[in-house]
Amino acid sequence: MKKRLLGLVTFAFLTVVPATAADSASTKWTPPKTAWGDPDLQGTWTSDNLREVPLERPAQFGTRRTLTDQELAARAKGVDEFQTEIIGKGVRPNAGYWANRSGVDGAAAPPHWQEFSRRASNLTSLVVDPPDGRVPALTPQAQALRASTNALRNRRPETWTDRSMYDRCITRGVIGSAFPVIYGNGTQIVQTPGWVAIRYEMIHETRLIPLDGRPHAAAGVKTYMGDPRGHWEGSTLVVETTNFVGGHNGAGVNGNGAAPYSDELHVVERFTRADDKTIQYSATIVDPKTYTAPWTAAFPITREAGYQIFEYACHEGNYAMHNLLSAARAEDQADAEKTQKH
Repeated sequence: MKKRLLGLVTFAFLTVVPATAADSASTKWTPPKTAWGDPDLQGTWTSDNLREVPLERPAQFGTRRTLTDQELAARAKGVDEFQTEIIGKGVRPNAGYWANRSGVDGAAAPPHWQEFSRRASNLTSLVVDPPDGRVPALTPQAQALRASTNALRNRRPETWTDRSMYDRCITRGVIGSAFPVIYGNGTQIVQTPGWVAIRYEMIHETRLIPLDGRPHAAAGVKTYMGDPRGHWEGSTLVVETTNFVGGHNGAGVNGNGAAPYSDELHVVERFTRADDKTIQYSATIVDPKTYTAPWTAAFPITREAGYQIFEYACHEGNYAMHNLLSAARAEDQADAEKTQKH
């Protein structure tokens, strides 16, 4: 997370995050190389500036990937007002929404945890393919799995395994770690000869990506973050990841809420240095058990002054799991006592 500056003066005018690498790359800029000659992607990057961009494109934009100047100005105004409320005044986002319905201030995080856009993006959605910016339809198998998963998550939990990997602070998966959310959007890239390491602020999972052309692990070896293999296509790092544990995480923001992907998921990511402060990132999701067609999300990640990765002590502070389970057991006991009285 970037430095918490509760007294930060908000921006009156917000500039645009480029929609493509070509938009941001200077014609005179030369991509840097590592000491051993590979394109240099190293540094700490963030997707904070995409906070206002939805995963799927709202219908009114059709196949248009970018906002008009008028639409961008409206988004920039909203970003500025959001910063004024949260950074300037310390207002908890959505607190009123939850308090009005539950009587409890249930906002996801206090203001000083939040990440904020420094510039309004002109993207209409993270999804760029299919052209309408919408995730393809789910297969019947995936629809059934999503329904059963949602039913399990919405009922009174019997055990911790009734809750998702997100709820239990175990993993967000590759896509859930890469896509922008309300906080924890940092990504650190470190390179050595023959290897690239990618560390995410969310859960602090680290992917070690060999570049030597070795084959993927045997089909029976599966992990939550999959088995990545990388290679260079010009100045672009291409990472192909297979061998995922299926049936838990979804290919969506925070790895939660979307239909769980299967063990046949194949993710192809591309990292292209666009300029000194920008990497253009894309991820193509191929999972024939889950989606009726492949789909791709693409957006820039940027280097911001003063940005750093903070500790993400999710499991250590996961009072949600304790409270969910203890409340469920209390309700079980109350139901049992009620039954005994009758």
